[in-house]
Amino acid sequence: MSFDEQLSALVEAAKKQREHLATEEAVKTAVVLRLLQALQYNPFDPKEVVPEFTADVGIKKGEKVDYAICVDGQVSILIECKSPHLDLDIKHASQLFRYFAVTDARFAILTNGFQWQIFTDLDQPNKMDQRPFLQFDIERIDSALSMELGKFQKSKFNVDNILRTASDLKYISALKSQFLDELDTPSDELVSMLGKRVYDGRFTGAVHDQFKGLIKRSINEVIQSRVKDRIRSALDFSNDSGADEDEATESDVVTTPEEMDGFRTAVAIAAAVIDPDRIFMRDQKSYCGVLVDDNNRKPLVRLWFNSDTTKYLGLFDGEAEEKVRIDRVVDIYNFADRIRASAKKYA
Repeated sequence: MSFDEQLSALVEAAKKQREHLATEEAVKTAVVLRLLQALQYNPFDPKEVVPEFTADVGIKKGEKVDYAICVDGQVSILIECKSPHLDLDIKHASQLFRYFAVTDARFAILTNGFQWQIFTDLDQPNKMDQRPFLQFDIERIDSALSMELGKFQKSKFNVDNILRTASDLKYISALKSQFLDELDTPSDELVSMLGKRVYDGRFTGAVHDQFKGLIKRSINEVIQSRVKDRIRSALDFSNDSGADEDEATESDVVTTPEEMDGFRTAVAIAAAVIDPDRIFMRDQKSYCGVLVDDNNRKPLVRLWFNSDTTKYLGLFDGEAEEKVRIDRVVDIYNFADRIRASAKKYA
């Protein structure tokens, strides 16, 4: 079973079992350990998955973290699990902060089984950041998130590879949170900034209060309009006059695991400048296209992976496609700047 299939099975199981996962121990067994298995770590090998991990050097005696994950015999990931009824907060990560400083771990995970927060030391070496660079709900795992989680698999674990996109992920996550807050309750700063741009008179307190409701309504209407446009575009897909002549019937095309990995890699790279939900995969006989807005006129990259011996990556940051040779899917990251440059054209 592939990593994606294991994640899908875990998501479905978590949804079905949620009402029965009432304790910390229950979520450890049913969710945490199962995710570790999907990531290729053996929870039955105490040399690899160390439960109730302790490190007494320079910290409070008797404190433990729930699990330490060892890669090549070195503590690499720390995991602290909380009650499923507890909303995660940085104050719940005190043990992780202390253990992060006195072990070789580069990553720390705080979870209640459903909400997950992954930290590293982007701000200051050997000191765990206050803000996670990746956070997610176990019941909502999309392709871009699956790509990021896949980097933590034992066979793929590479600190530099994970950190390469961690900084962007950290701030994208924070910005999304801020944006959601603004959607629910527009801040005074946003109301003043937008209101003063369109209101000709004196922006008094009464006008400010009026515009607070108007701005919230406007934002929601814009989002609804974008959603409707996307649905309309999907319905009109079969009439797309820009479709490639190379397109074939579904039975003629087989999407390979490498193409899926390449698609997720492109999504993860472009996510720094464009909404990942706007990125689609359209597989053809000779190549796999990665498109923005599912539109052939907006190519992000092409994955020429169908050859048994040679792989090429098609780039579109210039006037025409440029094919560059790559040896492995992970080599796509070497062209991250050029992929983001293409994405910026459609942002």
